[in-house]
Amino acid sequence: MAEIRTLSVDAPGTVTLVEEKVGEIPEGGFQVETLYSGVSAGTELTYVKGGNPYLTSSWNPELGLFTPGTPSVEYPVRGLGYMQVGRVVDTRTRAVDKGAVVAMTYGHRTGYVADPMIDRFVELPEELDPLLGIYVAHMGPICANGLLHAAADLYGPAVRGLGDGVRGRRVAVTGAGVVGLLVAAFAIEHGAAEVVVVDETPERLRVAEALGARVLHADDDPAVVLKRRWRHGVNDRGADVVFQCRGQGRALALALRLLRPQGSVIDLAFYTAGAEEVRLGEEFHHNGLSLRCAQIGRVPRGLAHSWDRERLSHETVALLRRYGPLLREHVITDVVDFGEAPGLLRDLAARRRHAVQAVLRQDVDHQRG
Repeated sequence: MAEIRTLSVDAPGTVTLVEEKVGEIPEGGFQVETLYSGVSAGTELTYVKGGNPYLTSSWNPELGLFTPGTPSVEYPVRGLGYMQVGRVVDTRTRAVDKGAVVAMTYGHRTGYVADPMIDRFVELPEELDPLLGIYVAHMGPICANGLLHAAADLYGPAVRGLGDGVRGRRVAVTGAGVVGLLVAAFAIEHGAAEVVVVDETPERLRVAEALGARVLHADDDPAVVLKRRWRHGVNDRGADVVFQCRGQGRALALALRLLRPQGSVIDLAFYTAGAEEVRLGEEFHHNGLSLRCAQIGRVPRGLAHSWDRERLSHETVALLRRYGPLLREHVITDVVDFGEAPGLLRDLAARRRHAVQAVLRQDVDHQRG
């Protein structure tokens, strides 16, 4: 594998594949050939559309602020993607054997040279469909971290299990994209009394139903429906916790409306266009609600020692062992050759094509060769 192909976003709406040389394997490193690479229709398409804040502002990690100035990211943008599965084709370390199948986050590339001192990898169990491995290194931990934040909201540093925040509780999920669907599956798996998924797309609601959730269309005034269904006491109706998984302001506004008084929204969404529809003087104020951001960059305060990304990946593998066939059948809707990647991303960004989870695979011709 002397050369690899890498996905490149050269400008808004312009996506290509570029040839890159494969570097030497460092001592202690290894080389993988990509089997599958999952597409994030949220984060990645913000670069294709040109709306990602890193393209217009400078991110200061020390201050935790976006500030005017030289953008943190400029075109061409390469290395997008965080759902890769590869087979080890050469190794200079005893940390991983040749032939092992690993989940990693090295972007949409047909191959990669890794350094275990820098690059995180998770070796997949032999019995797990490697296609499902796209969720193990990063996407699954993102969703598991949402449940962890719900648990910390109740128990603080005394959390013992991923299900502590949902077990026996009435859970709503706004947004039936990949994040919302995986969160719903996690909540069902960890003993939620009931899980209702709310979305605007009938096709995605059918997927949520196939995973075992109840569903409501966003146009059917779901807040009224759920609050008539879920009664806790006098003047106390609604979801115990809502996982907000769609990057639209109207979805966050709806999530707040679904909550019982003093409930919490666990927010996993990315609002590149802002959230003008959110009215903090309405349900948020009158019902004493809470909003917690649960991005994968950090686990809840006080839990970092016992809950790292390795443990969240382990929880993901456990979920995939049970839900793998359903996820493969209903969530992974598009699997295309790597050579089709530029057209796929352009079509997804322009809404000419709809996919729940799109995955790039090593080209068939390449595999035969």
